[in-house]
Amino acid sequence: MGIEALRDEFPVLEDLAYLNAGTDGPLPAAAAKAGAEELRGEAARGRAAAHFERRHELADGLREAYARALGCEPQELALTTCTSEGLASVVDGLGLGKGDEILTSDEEHPGLLGTLGAARALHGVSVRMAPFLEIDEAVGARTRLVACSHVSWMTGGIAPAGLAELDIPVVLDGAQGVGAVPCDMSALGCDAYAGAGQKWMCGPDGLGMLYVKPALRERLGVSRRGYGTLLDPGAGLEARLHEDGRRFDTFALSAEALATALAAVDTLERAGWDRVHERSATLAARLAALLQDAGREVAPRGPSTLVSFTSPDPEAERAQLAGQGVILRDIPGRPWLRASVGAWNDEHDLHRLLGGLQG
Repeated sequence: MGIEALRDEFPVLEDLAYLNAGTDGPLPAAAAKAGAEELRGEAARGRAAAHFERRHELADGLREAYARALGCEPQELALTTCTSEGLASVVDGLGLGKGDEILTSDEEHPGLLGTLGAARALHGVSVRMAPFLEIDEAVGARTRLVACSHVSWMTGGIAPAGLAELDIPVVLDGAQGVGAVPCDMSALGCDAYAGAGQKWMCGPDGLGMLYVKPALRERLGVSRRGYGTLLDPGAGLEARLHEDGRRFDTFALSAEALATALAAVDTLERAGWDRVHERSATLAARLAALLQDAGREVAPRGPSTLVSFTSPDPEAERAQLAGQGVILRDIPGRPWLRASVGAWNDEHDLHRLLGGLQG
């Protein structure tokens, strides 16, 4: 599929300038069809042994597809329900306590901050914040973990490359990374990476992924264990964990969600990840330039798919734009609107946004 044809795969774009993949990506028609077919099959055949075999088959396929997007091996990857679940598995698994410090940034999402707040409240871990673009230089003697975004959800800035040189574990919140920008776990140099299936991967709500480097995997405790995380579940209390990334799998994912997600990834893969990433970044940079020309200040950003810009009243202007068929979001606590620009968008979408802005 040519990159220009990708737009035709998303029904929402027939009516809307959809610039909100940083919250939830547009759903491809093929993905909606795959999920519906899975449900129809369940209704017709029931859910017995073949149904569970189908779930395992779909999970294996999605794990492989997510691994290709992350540039890692499938056995290094867990399937989760969301980015936050993966982040919590890493933070909780390290077993940190009083006297230990987690270093994070001043631009983090509640999905990470909630986990860090729990570590502080329940285990006495110290949590310290540093400027996002300088976080690699803020590590102290008590720092046991760096936890921050790969791509800032607020500004579209990129985490500093110096994080790869640290000699302590680094876990990245990849909610705005995987599917949006090139990802290669070896090149990125992080120890763990939690991503979302519903954002730039254009899948359904309730899916995510967690990469854990083998060296860190051996250090992490796994307090939540269930059928899918166990190598030999029939062994009862003596059951062992899977030796690979499956030990961090979420407990249950429906066949219809797995099928929907797999079809969504297939749509993007047919367009080609390299072309998807290049077109997204090019369009986002184009929008940033157009907004500046229109007199809107654009927040400092990196080569990402997010463009945050000033608004006199972000909530009101977001609602006004939605009424004109332009879908984006505001950033709580900041005077910004945020446009999420995907490879499925085009110049018409950008100009539709510009035309709908208040004076």
